[in-house]
Amino acid sequence: MKATLTPGRWRGLKTTSTSENVFTIMAFDQRGSYVGMLQEGSSYDDAVAIKSEVVGQLSPYTSAVLLDPTYGLRPAMQMHRNSGLLMALEKSGYTGDSTMRRADFDPDWTVAKMRRAGAAAVKLLIYYHPDSGALADEIEETISGIVADCHEQDLPLFVEPMSYSLDPEVPTDSADFAEGKPEVVIETARRIGGLGVDVLKMEFPMNAKYHNDENEWLQACEALSAASAVPWVLLSAGVDFEIFERQVRVACEGGASGYLGGRAIWKECAAMSPGERHEFLLGTAMERIEALNNHTTQQGRPWTDFYDLPEGGSDWYRSYG
Repeated sequence: MKATLTPGRWRGLKTTSTSENVFTIMAFDQRGSYVGMLQEGSSYDDAVAIKSEVVGQLSPYTSAVLLDPTYGLRPAMQMHRNSGLLMALEKSGYTGDSTMRRADFDPDWTVAKMRRAGAAAVKLLIYYHPDSGALADEIEETISGIVADCHEQDLPLFVEPMSYSLDPEVPTDSADFAEGKPEVVIETARRIGGLGVDVLKMEFPMNAKYHNDENEWLQACEALSAASAVPWVLLSAGVDFEIFERQVRVACEGGASGYLGGRAIWKECAAMSPGERHEFLLGTAMERIEALNNHTTQQGRPWTDFYDLPEGGSDWYRSYG
């Protein structure tokens, strides 16, 4: 059974998706990791200028762009008029140790300010493990509070739950963690997707370093889709483009509604000279986006499979808001 969206959330999803109602979104909300990619000695203005160039060149070919408050104001002003704006709510990184991770927020950056700045949707990244007990409960309460904030502003919320290991002896990128990752990702989608969020931005449920069989990939993506009550899009998690393209193809075949990818598209250009970067954006980066868009358009599941148009008669505006 479909849910009925409010007018603002419906418009937000329309604004950030294609005419086929799938998502072809470029992520460039990186902050600390992004600065680490730049040439040594780069200034804040250098970081903003490069991000602005990337967004200006590539946003005409994406349904939306995800940006951050720290470096994202000028790039947001350079976006193509047909590309919707998502903005990240959380601070970069996390608080706590590596096995007990909490999101951190800037009290001066709010959902209300995002709407005032022209955002069509909100993105929230949280670290989450369904077996973390009281911490999982706490994070779910945090998400529910942000859902309420977004509903007050009538903006859709994209939530990006990132898995991690609860055992310091088992690194997140290890073979041991990879064995249990599908169950963690799928259960996370089931739980977080039931909290009132509008779209999930999900990790690929299998680690390609240890599991490279596309039939297994497809089964895991289908299970993720079955578990999620809302549309989901695939994040790139910094993998190389060749892997991400395969993952997007399989994910969309398995029920995903598109992609929300960043470094797999543009990461090489951060340290390039201006001339090299210009050539890269017009060539390689464009080709990458075209390939991802083709997979999404041909196989992605429309988000309108999950949501109905807002209802209302001639006096709908009286009770709205």
